[in-house]
Amino acid sequence: MTGLLASVNSLEEVIIALENQVDIIDLKQPEKGALGALDIQSISQIVKYVNHRTPISATIGDLPVEVENILHAIKKTSQTNVDYIKIGFFPGGKWLETINRLSSFSAPKPKLIAVFFADQQLDFSIIPTLKIAGFTGVMLDTMNKKKGSLTQVLPMKVISDFVDITKNLKLLCGLAGSLQLFDIPRLLDLKPDYLGFRGAICHQKNRTESINGFALQTIYSSIIEYQSNLKILQK
Repeated sequence: MTGLLASVNSLEEVIIALENQVDIIDLKQPEKGALGALDIQSISQIVKYVNHRTPISATIGDLPVEVENILHAIKKTSQTNVDYIKIGFFPGGKWLETINRLSSFSAPKPKLIAVFFADQQLDFSIIPTLKIAGFTGVMLDTMNKKKGSLTQVLPMKVISDFVDITKNLKLLCGLAGSLQLFDIPRLLDLKPDYLGFRGAICHQKNRTESINGFALQTIYSSIIEYQSNLKILQK
């Protein structure tokens, strides 16, 4: 079953996410970019409040892929005890050098999620290297949220290839990027582990506004209903 990842930026939004049974609470600050980071104090507060009721991921910010920057941000974020740490693989960075350094990260090793951007430099050939380095999963997202949803930015064949490569390597697979209600059936057919939402669950569908419980429940219900109908058809 594909789960629902909801991106939130405050304790108030976390409470709404918990009330609506999200599968992963994703901590980020949308006003600071595609993967804008919450401050460490807020992350720690939220982790304590959630108290293992549902997994939590946190972004480290829209950082250049430079070894020391990334290592410092991961070490700082890992101290909050979040379940997953998301790292954006932005264009022009030192991808391989950074991945190789992360492979020797001292124990206890945090669960790392690599984030690729569909509207930027894409290189799926590096996914097996992420697996070898000990990454837990990979997400496909978009950087420029004004270009439309993931399915409008990238052909379905490319999205499908991403899911197949990731799942064949037994990595967690997530799809995000300005996703809307109309994206749900097409993406659920690919069977990713998670679909990630922010803008579609906010007031006025503006990702920098606060989240809307009714909109979140609508997304949640659509995911559950489509998968339930699919199960019935497959019997």
